Amino acid sequence: MENNTERIDEVRTQFIEKITDNMNAFGAPKSVGLVLGIIYMNREPMTLDELSVETGMSKTRMSQVVREMIEMNITERVFKKGVRKDLYQVEEDYYQTFISLFTSTWQKAINRSRHFEQRLKKKLDELQNQPDLTEADEQAINNLLAELHEWKEYYDWIRRVAHFFESGEIFEHVPKKRTGGDLNE
Repeated sequence: MENNTERIDEVRTQFIEKITDNMNAFGAPKSVGLVLGIIYMNREPMTLDELSVETGMSKTRMSQVVREMIEMNITERVFKKGVRKDLYQVEEDYYQTFISLFTSTWQKAINRSRHFEQRLKKKLDELQNQPDLTEADEQAINNLLAELHEWKEYYDWIRRVAHFFESGEIFEHVPKKRTGGDLNE
């Protein structure tokens, strides 16, 4: 017969597994979701050594996962007096974690798009300056320039959506539901 501590640990593990699944559904690797869930449920910052033990991953792999989480803005290195090793903490607000995860992904896409636009614009400008362009060539280049403009507008929209989330303005339109801690509501 299980004692209460074992049953509580089982529920805690189920929470970690669900956080892992949710993060994976949002596009994060399972390893990131697992580490996020473990730190979150621990309720205190953890070292790479502690995370390695909890996950069964090597310290090198754990370092890679934590670095990826820092890039996604879902974890940060924190200082604790008397502790010599680096400690890592995750955001405890589910909403902020969601926003950080998505907007960091969107920002990467926006940056890649900006580089793509610049390269394509340069190529199209060079083509436009060719002396032997036919009317069909000019039309094709103009069509591609129009498409590039649409592309640029689309990524500007994504940038504005990211800002909408990062600024917290999203909560003015889709407010967080406050239940007062009653799980039966």
